[in-house]
Amino acid sequence: MKNNSSFISDQFYSKYVRDLHFRHLRMAMPSSSIQECATQMANEQVSCLFIGSAPQEIQGYITDITLRDKALALGIALETPVSHIMEKSMISIHPDASLVEALLLMFRTKSRYLLVQENEQYIGWISRTKVLTEQSQGPFMFIQSVKEARQIEELKEKWHHMPEIIHLLLSRGMKAGYVNQIITTVADTITQRVIERVIKEIGSAPAKFVFFVLGSEGRGELTLKTDQDNAIIYEDKANEHREAVREYFLDFATRVSSALNQIGIDFCSGELMAMNPKWTHSLSHWKRNYETWISDASEENTMNYSTFFDCRAIYGKESLLEELKVHMGNLLEKASERFFINLGHNALQYEPPLTFFRTIRTEKIDGEKQLNLKQTMRPIVDLARVFALKHQIHETNTVRRIELLRQKGVFTMPETQELIHAFNYLMSLRLENQAQLILDKKEKPKNFLKLDSLTKVQSVTLIEIFKVIKDFQARIRISFTKTL
Repeated sequence: MKNNSSFISDQFYSKYVRDLHFRHLRMAMPSSSIQECATQMANEQVSCLFIGSAPQEIQGYITDITLRDKALALGIALETPVSHIMEKSMISIHPDASLVEALLLMFRTKSRYLLVQENEQYIGWISRTKVLTEQSQGPFMFIQSVKEARQIEELKEKWHHMPEIIHLLLSRGMKAGYVNQIITTVADTITQRVIERVIKEIGSAPAKFVFFVLGSEGRGELTLKTDQDNAIIYEDKANEHREAVREYFLDFATRVSSALNQIGIDFCSGELMAMNPKWTHSLSHWKRNYETWISDASEENTMNYSTFFDCRAIYGKESLLEELKVHMGNLLEKASERFFINLGHNALQYEPPLTFFRTIRTEKIDGEKQLNLKQTMRPIVDLARVFALKHQIHETNTVRRIELLRQKGVFTMPETQELIHAFNYLMSLRLENQAQLILDKKEKPKNFLKLDSLTKVQSVTLIEIFKVIKDFQARIRISFTKTL
């Protein structure tokens, strides 16, 4: 591990895409031959060539790797139009986005290149290598090293380095939201490496599938105390193949979860994992699950399954989850008032820990007063979810949900700022507490914070945050449960 001065490049965190000398778009027509494009790339010394009749009509792109894997390796005739081999998944970013956002987007979408788009115009492109070079040393090089790891012991070692990285990032003032995304990206990458390893061991899947994550990982809000929340959707197969397909995926899921547990991403105590037969199903079965949860509208169902509305694909055919989300959206449009009333009640289960005299209410653990930071944050997560589902917002991240609700006029700008500040402050406190427990006390990360470890300023800030949460819960009580 690098020392503090060399591990993090401070300048990197204040840089934006606009600060890079991003490259001009090099174009070729879709009808151009593979050889013509390769010659153009060689002449212009570029590793990426965009395909289209004009910069605003880009249909795809090719890279050195595209030429190698989709043309040379397959023996494709060099006279073949380049449109036959071009990559079509185009990802763009605004020049005012930070380099942190650019790298997280690249890792999340598995893109090596991003188009730079401003005022609906493509004005250039950047590569992952270019951004990583700017970053030099830091967590993104670490993420890249995780992507290159294959053995379980190597992945385990990477995961065990996370507390040190998180402590350094927080001490340098990185926003909690970015830190969450870095932990989530590393966990996603480790899971993807494990999945690839398992498929290599037991053979290709007998059906298209998607492995997706739920809860805090589904929201991109992982902390150092995390366990597994995952599930599998596979495509519907003919009756005669149904049992064999299901048997494969349950074995596959058990192997994946066991390897993750060995690495340090623990089994879910509530067994919300794809290895549990309850959470590995065909697409049609998953659709029926959501139909039951939404139409039944019981308070118990709403409490038990609300985490399933925070879902995100990390491996496989993402369109399976997208189809399920579209189905879910249609169901929510017709959902009864009772469903949203119960969601509202669910968001009121955990009240901010304030006493009648406006002091912090704690729990006594091992003879010391302690505050459960996870439960303290839960009302914000729940209220963002209930308002997002009510207003057909499909984003899962809590902060982005709040920002989108402001755009829809649900929250004012001051309300949005209060909620986001409260959420980020609590998350920073939680992450730093977990990192210190691991690094300084050699203990497992916890969500409990000892009250005597807080400064006076922190205590006062927490009390003000709890008042904000209480005010928003009063709004939910009126908006959804029709009570005071």
